[in-house]
Amino acid sequence: MIWLVQFFWGIFYFWLLVAALTLFSLARHRTLRPAGGVRLKGDDAPSVSVLVPARNEEGRVLVECVRSILAQDYGNFDVVAVNDRSTDATGLILRALAAGEARLRVVEGGETPAGWLGKPFALQQALEASCGSWVLATDADMIFRPSVLRAAVAYAVENKCDALTLVPHFDALSFWERVFMPAWFWAVLIMFQRELANSSRTSLALGVGGFYLIRRAALERVGGFGAVRAEVLDDLRLAETLKRSGARTFAEYAPELVSTRMYSNLSELWESCTKNTFAILRFSTALTLAMLAFQFFVVILPPALAAACVPMFALGHAGEVWRQLFAPTLATWALFVSLLALVNRKCGVPAVYALTAPLGWVLSCAVMAASAYGVLSGRGLIWKGRKFYTRGGVRPPRASH
Repeated sequence: MIWLVQFFWGIFYFWLLVAALTLFSLARHRTLRPAGGVRLKGDDAPSVSVLVPARNEEGRVLVECVRSILAQDYGNFDVVAVNDRSTDATGLILRALAAGEARLRVVEGGETPAGWLGKPFALQQALEASCGSWVLATDADMIFRPSVLRAAVAYAVENKCDALTLVPHFDALSFWERVFMPAWFWAVLIMFQRELANSSRTSLALGVGGFYLIRRAALERVGGFGAVRAEVLDDLRLAETLKRSGARTFAEYAPELVSTRMYSNLSELWESCTKNTFAILRFSTALTLAMLAFQFFVVILPPALAAACVPMFALGHAGEVWRQLFAPTLATWALFVSLLALVNRKCGVPAVYALTAPLGWVLSCAVMAASAYGVLSGRGLIWKGRKFYTRGGVRPPRASH
C-alpha cells in the first residue's frame, strides 16, 4: 500500500503550493480606500443612476440599504428601485422611502417575459427608467459607506475603465456563515487575481452584483442586461461579456466602503448557493464530478483519516499502513487549518472556525450535487419564491451533460 501513502504525501505537497499562493495573494491584497477631498461632490460630476432590484426584502435591510445609497456624498446621482413583483411589503417600503425624496424613483416591475430570469429583467427595467451616463447595479442587501460612489467614479475616470466592480465585506455572524463564507472568499482570492482580472490581455473577468459600476454606452453596446437574460450568474457573465466586447473592466476589493450579509441561516445559505454553484461550474456535469472528487480526496479525506488514526493508536490496533498514513494526513490537516485561520482573520471570522473546515466542505459537496441535480433533472432551482431552470421553462444557456 505504498502508493496510498505516496498519494497522501502528494496531497500534502499540493497544499504546500496552495499555501504559497495564498500567502502571495494575501501579501498583494489591496483595498480601495475612501476618496479624499471634495472632488466629484458638485453638479458637474458624471451622472450616475443606481439600479436597485428588490424582491421580498421586507424582513431584511432594505431600508438601511436605500438610505445608505441616498446618503452618498457624490454630486450627481439618482436611484431607480424596482419592486420585482414582491409578495410582501417591499413595494410599500420603497414608496415610503421615495416620499419627499426626489432622487429616488420606484418602478413596479412587470411580469417576467419568456426567455428571461427575474433579476436580469428587473435590472433591465431599471436601466430603461434611468438616464445616468453611468449605471451602478447593486443589490437590496448592500450597505454603502457615504464616499463609496465618489471613490468608485474617481477610480473609473482615472483608470479610463468602462466597468468597475467592488468586492464588499461579507458579514458572517451565524455559525453556518462562519463555516462557509471564508472558504468562498479563499477561492475568490486565489482564482480571481485582480491583476489578471484587470488586464486587457486575459479573458478573466470578475463581476459582483452588489456593486457593479458600468458606463452606459458600454452596457448598451452589448444589449444591456438582455445580454445575460437567462443567466442566474448574471453579474459574472456580464463582466465576461463586457470584456469580450472590448470594454475595459476592473475589479477591486473594497471592504471599507461596502458590505453585505448575504444570508443569516442555513436555509438561506442553501438556497443561495444551490442557485449559483452549477452555474459557476458552467453547467458542466464532468466539471462538477471532478470538483466533487477533488473536494472529497484533497480536502475531506485527509482530516478524516487523521482522525481515524487516533483511536487506533490509542487502542493499539494501528497497523503499519495506518502509522504511515498518519503523518501526511495530519500534516495536510494542520496546514489547511493554519491557512484557513489566516483567511478567517481577513474575513473578520474567529480563527477557531478553521477547525470546522470539513463540515463546510461536506456542505459544499451537498450544495454542488443539489445544484447540478436541480438543473439536469429539470426539477429546477428556487430563489426568492421563483422556480427557474425547470423542464419546459428558461434553460441555462451553457448547460452541458
